[in-house]
Amino acid sequence: MRRVIAIAFAGASLAGCSSVSWDMFKSTPPAVQVRLESNPPGADAVTSLGPGCKTPCAVSVPAPDVPFTVNYTLDKYLPASVPVNVIKTPGDFSTPGSVTTDPNPVLVELQPAVPPKPVKKPHRPKKPKAAAPAAAGTPFPDPNSGPPAAAPPPTAPAPTR
Repeated sequence: MRRVIAIAFAGASLAGCSSVSWDMFKSTPPAVQVRLESNPPGADAVTSLGPGCKTPCAVSVPAPDVPFTVNYTLDKYLPASVPVNVIKTPGDFSTPGSVTTDPNPVLVELQPAVPPKPVKKPHRPKKPKAAAPAAAGTPFPDPNSGPPAAAPPPTAPAPTR
């Protein structure tokens, strides 16, 4: 009877081991805090991994295996995108591994959107001016010429002695 109980106990123990996965020994990837900043502040920043916020802020993202991007948008400014590299430092028996991002903080200088230039109306060419001045003896003076020149004052006769 003892053998039957021992065999049943051993069988139940082995059945429990078959459902254990080796994945349970892997640690979950650490979350990385990423600071997001913009100049001017108040831009909407969204990572390609999903989380986002309004700058200046910080988001927590799961440590990815590949680089990701942060996209910034703000009214009256051009959108911008910044690539972020992931740096993984492996751990050993005494220290855990670490994950950092470069750059951190992720900073972007947003450029103002240039309003469209107004459409200029085509200008009309100026009328050409009269080429030759009017003759001196005409009763109508040239309107483009200046005021008439004043005649020199008459000179008095020199005194005689």
